[in-house]
Amino acid sequence: MLELAIGIILGGCALGAGCAMIAGIGPGIGEGNAVAKACEAIGRQPESKGAVTSTMLMGCAIAETTGLYALVIAILLIFVAPNIFVKILLNAIG
Repeated sequence: MLELAIGIILGGCALGAGCAMIAGIGPGIGEGNAVAKACEAIGRQPESKGAVTSTMLMGCAIAETTGLYALVIAILLIFVAPNIFVKILLNAIG
């Protein structure tokens, strides 16, 4: 019975980590669109290259934080959370 409960905890943590990593898709798509639009803007007005590039880089850096937060959450779910949940389970059993 205890092994089943620990297996459910480990499976839930792995599933949660996988779901958290889905959040990495959004920044990738968003940054790709931002770079594409920046290239279009530079192609239309080459003299605004500096302003467009710096604004694009700032936007990409802010968008990337979402993916980094998802990575941190996934790492915590894989390496830290199972130990905490198993300890809680063992304390609850006796």
